[in-house]
Amino acid sequence: MFPSFRRLLLAATLILLSLPLVAQELVPGVDYIQIRDGAAFDPQPGKVEVAEVFGYTCPHCASFEPHLVAWERTLADDVNLVRIPAPFGGHWMPYAQAYYAADAQGLAARTHGAMFDAIHEAGTLPASGVTDQQLADFYAAHGADRERFIADLSSPETTARLREAREFLMRSGVDGTPSLVVNGRYKVTGRTIEDILRVADALIQRERAAGR
Repeated sequence: MFPSFRRLLLAATLILLSLPLVAQELVPGVDYIQIRDGAAFDPQPGKVEVAEVFGYTCPHCASFEPHLVAWERTLADDVNLVRIPAPFGGHWMPYAQAYYAADAQGLAARTHGAMFDAIHEAGTLPASGVTDQQLADFYAAHGADRERFIADLSSPETTARLREAREFLMRSGVDGTPSLVVNGRYKVTGRTIEDILRVADALIQRERAAGR
């Protein structure tokens, strides 16, 4: 009887040890969608790109942001997280323009969380109908040159970057936010925040192993 018990115990242990591996298996069409002829938004040699498409007025993006920030701290040096404001039009567009105008002054990353807070927590900026002056006031409070910022909202450089963002969304099949795209090849479609980040981790490992 004892040898049989030992065999059962060993079998049970092996099953338990295999559970994390099973959990990491990805299902096409459920966990991700492979993008035909996909390409990274801003390819860097030796880097796996994770592009987050977001909108400042999107409440889901606001909820996702602290989780993404915490996850970013766990990423290896060969992973490049790129944020892309979705230029969907309507109330999305002024904030997408503002992101690139702020980025032109090196302020986009530093003010990213504060912008979500201003819209969704403090209510100091409106989700719809924001004016250039309101945006300029916000970024000037964070060190922006006001006149340059307002000019950059509609500059040729901002227009070009919005066009690049729109083209990336179209070829990647992104039609909602927040969305993660790994190396331009996979659009993550997990069901929960934890699921999305788990799938992204697994896809990063897949791209790293493939040498891409």
